[in-house]
Amino acid sequence: MKSAWLLLAGTSLLGCGRAPQFQFATADAALARMRATYSCSRGVGADAKLDYFGDEGRARGNVLYKVSLLERMRFDVYSPFGVMLSTLSSDGKQFALYDLRQKEFLHGPALPCNVERFTRVPVPPFALVQLLRGEAPVLVHDAAGTGISWESGFLGLGSAAYKIRIASKHGAEQEIRLVPHDDDFDLPTERQRLRVLEVRVLQHGTELYAAELRDHRPGRTAPPRVDEDGLGPTLPPSGPACAAEIPARVRISVPDSGHDLLIINEEVVHNPPLTEGDFKQSPPSGVRVRYVTCGG
Repeated sequence: MKSAWLLLAGTSLLGCGRAPQFQFATADAALARMRATYSCSRGVGADAKLDYFGDEGRARGNVLYKVSLLERMRFDVYSPFGVMLSTLSSDGKQFALYDLRQKEFLHGPALPCNVERFTRVPVPPFALVQLLRGEAPVLVHDAAGTGISWESGFLGLGSAAYKIRIASKHGAEQEIRLVPHDDDFDLPTERQRLRVLEVRVLQHGTELYAAELRDHRPGRTAPPRVDEDGLGPTLPPSGPACAAEIPARVRISVPDSGHDLLIINEEVVHNPPLTEGDFKQSPPSGVRVRYVTCGG
């Protein structure tokens, strides 16, 4: 009886990790399908919660954010009473960070080190935009430096998924875990929509960051932005209609430093209406203004 029970349990676990009927032959073919899955999304806008843990302790807050390809972003952190506490903006060229508590306005080139002053995790701006859209950023690589396999998640050790391995330049490596949508397991590969679960980036064997994307939900396109005073034009969505899944939870961690950033989307839409002013800001009066680069 005990042996029969163990056999039944093992069979059930294997069934939970069943492989797609049709599997990708190459990593680049799977990555192309991932990009096609999210091709309708130019960016996302969300009302979300932040939960950060690091050297300074733990910090939580509310944030309104917009991100747009390629590297444009704006994050407005606000208090429970609706007061804006800090704002990060970047148009892909120039970065600015306003901190109400410190009465300080930082500005400079839109380098990863400057954006990290806000996020506290070493994720390049382009990669952060990709992750919040639900897509994995991909290191530059040659096809010969890639591999793909299906991992069944045997005995509950992780969920079943495609695992893509990429060898890039300068000792950089990447692992990406993808899984077909629940309804696509029996479809040909060219029709599978792919959901990103994890992204890991390493340099000379040291993990730079790891990202987990969870609680995916069907997306929707943002409505047009209407000027309530009737003084300006109605702004359309910044991209086409899009229903690609969006992760409700994006967690970015740095194992060596212990830094951990969790973004929980409460309301999120594809292709929010945008203006150039969304990604730029000027220093308010009465604050200290400082130009910063990676060295200062």
